[in-house]
Amino acid sequence: MQQAELGLNLSTKRTRRREFLAQMERVVPWAALEALIAPHAPEGRRGRPPFSVRTMLRIHFMQQWFTLSDPAMEEALHDVPLFREFAELNFETRLPDESTILRFRHLLEKHKLAEQILHTVNEMLQAKGLLLKAGTVVDATLIAAPSSTKNDRGQRDPEMHQTKKGNQWYFRMKAHIGVDADSGLVHTVKGTAANVNDVVEANGLLHGEETHAFGDAGYQGAAKRPDAREDVQWHVGMPPGKRRALDKTCKVDALVEQLERMKASIRAKVEHPFRVIKRQFGHVKVRYRGLAKNTAQLRTPFALSNLWMARRALLVLDGQDRPKVGNAA
Repeated sequence: MQQAELGLNLSTKRTRRREFLAQMERVVPWAALEALIAPHAPEGRRGRPPFSVRTMLRIHFMQQWFTLSDPAMEEALHDVPLFREFAELNFETRLPDESTILRFRHLLEKHKLAEQILHTVNEMLQAKGLLLKAGTVVDATLIAAPSSTKNDRGQRDPEMHQTKKGNQWYFRMKAHIGVDADSGLVHTVKGTAANVNDVVEANGLLHGEETHAFGDAGYQGAAKRPDAREDVQWHVGMPPGKRRALDKTCKVDALVEQLERMKASIRAKVEHPFRVIKRQFGHVKVRYRGLAKNTAQLRTPFALSNLWMARRALLVLDGQDRPKVGNAA
């Protein structure tokens, strides 16, 4: 698709959203993802041809990037010309309604395609030398869940749980991730209730090829758990209380502090994807009931966060591999 057809050329004001979509147009492996979903796509009903996988995938990704519900996405397709152009739609053809958008999401859930989308993206990144497998950093973040009982069941989501952070109690789920220690790109995502201890999921976040794993003080004992691998060396942060007690005037304690700083600098990379999905994409609360649905939904934003974080390197490689199209950013 030509950039001019998307309305992304220099004759139009380069807004942030326009610039963002222009970059994503170039870095997302569209052909590979369409080929992944196409075998599961339904045929048309009652003589009406279905929307293409290409169009529905682009709409689904825009939902993740701009935090749009199914009804809000339908309205945006009517109201925002840039969104229609990115989805390769126009007013001369019908536009997908919220039910069509919902069915596509259910299709991805039914065939567990969100996990395969993450895998496909990472295969591309690894092939381009942007995702290494020597080490993994693990961490978890809390995702808010509705605590209200004002619903048709009169109860909170039974698969979520409350947990205490500081002096405040929260009703949430927990997203556990494993990221590449070199690039900070996510390779594994798991979802649990908020009260599940981080160390319980630690070894399940490893992809199997790393030799070193890093975690904060919450992962103390990860190397001793029944599912721990003997060929992985864990580097876990010292508990804050013990670290504060170090005597900086003692040479041994000073070396320990230096080591802790080095481990912390590596662990810091795991915070980048959390920032992207929460601040860049706006995923600060769950969208559905149940862990399975929300975990599947989270894998797609993490796959897209990998592309966002690696976009500059991908655009450089794109410029080296083939000439730029039109006036692409």
